[in-house]
Amino acid sequence: MTAYDLSTLIGRAERVLAQLEAWLPPAPPEIDWTAHAFRWRKRGARGWLDAVRNVSTIHQEDLQHIERQKAIIDRNTRHFLDKKPANNVLMTGARGTGKSSLVKAMLASYADQGLRLIEVDKSDMADLGDIVELVSTRPERFIIFCDDLSFEEGEAGYKMLKSVLDGSVSASGDNVLIYATSNRRHLMPEYMSENLSAKHQSDGEIHPGETVEEKISLSERFGLWLSFYPFKQDDYLDIVYYWLAEHGCSPEDIEASRTEALQWALERGSRSGRVARQFARDWAARHV
Repeated sequence: MTAYDLSTLIGRAERVLAQLEAWLPPAPPEIDWTAHAFRWRKRGARGWLDAVRNVSTIHQEDLQHIERQKAIIDRNTRHFLDKKPANNVLMTGARGTGKSSLVKAMLASYADQGLRLIEVDKSDMADLGDIVELVSTRPERFIIFCDDLSFEEGEAGYKMLKSVLDGSVSASGDNVLIYATSNRRHLMPEYMSENLSAKHQSDGEIHPGETVEEKISLSERFGLWLSFYPFKQDDYLDIVYYWLAEHGCSPEDIEASRTEALQWALERGSRSGRVARQFARDWAARHV
């Protein structure tokens, strides 16, 4: 082969490689371990931890009328940071009552002590094993957070979550916990037909069907279950008044907001903390 033929062959190979590079996804960026919060991102089959630059900040004192839930989560998180036994947490209940905000409040309280947050979309739960392995050698303590977690029949992430909850995440000395919120206590849809599979013994004992057992088995892998309930009217107004004060409203303006705050909640069909904060933003913008 002449030098000309070799040069031509190399040129063609370089053009082919350039075309392949145009089709291939770029390599994931380096992980910025100085960040306090991350999102799990996917590009094709590749996943990586993407640092969150502007973390949504909320403090524990901002969360009103969930004192019991707040105390339990705070205690569990402190145990986790102290490398004591700690539990994975499932939070269920009414929307807008502070479930996801409570997780963010833990980060605000303990980021300076090494706590880190990794937000994972429920569609990426099948990657949990990869995430756990990725952070396994890090000195920080990681909470993997999945908001509004639920599964339909046959989803891939279901078995991976069961495996991680019962396996390496809960083992002593590991640096990962899972905090999840859901509107479904058992994380999966429940059907009337499943009740028909229950077995009634002659002594009156009832055995649930296998489908029901399978669904319950996932939620039972969370060591802590916390329920959140709709707020009473007075509780809702307390939250409204708290946020109005935070926005700089005068006591007179806060007192005058009562009727409109109740109408706001009535129009939205909810007396939640989220609705209260949304009203406070609107009222403060018009009166401060």
